[in-house]
Amino acid sequence: MLYIVLLLVLAALGLLVPALTTAQTHWAWLSVGASAAAALVLVWDWWLRRRSGPVPAAASTAAERGDHQANPADQAEPAAEAADTPVSPDQDSEPGEEDTDAADLLVVADLTDEVRVLDEHPRYHLAACGWLGSRATLGLPIAEARQLGFTPCAVCTPDAVLVAKKRASGD
Repeated sequence: MLYIVLLLVLAALGLLVPALTTAQTHWAWLSVGASAAAALVLVWDWWLRRRSGPVPAAASTAAERGDHQANPADQAEPAAEAADTPVSPDQDSEPGEEDTDAADLLVVADLTDEVRVLDEHPRYHLAACGWLGSRATLGLPIAEARQLGFTPCAVCTPDAVLVAKKRASGD
């Protein structure tokens, strides 16, 4: 994106030269248009970065190495322990997104278990998630939370825990 902005700014400067050396105003308007296009590209890039949110350092390095959960059922116990571990509730940083296996996504789509969501936050959580602390939450069925665009929390790993619970019950 920044290369596009650089090219547009250079084009605006290049168009400014004939605008200043000739008496024709269309060169100046083309220069203004190229500058405005560069500004729009910068705003668009800012909006895309803001919308996607910051990627936690641990999640990005794990993704780069190719680390994935081999079996979410093996992760259920540590995830439950992590959910009981209190995390500072006045943290403004959003927890990372749980990396859910495609097979587990199919199971999650049919679940009706309740998860907790916070207004203006993109993650859904288990009720015992330490990141939630004393924040006011809203309960939703997990399938509805997914449909609304919420993604699973990496702290309490709701997808792995609920899928492991479903598989253990034999349903």
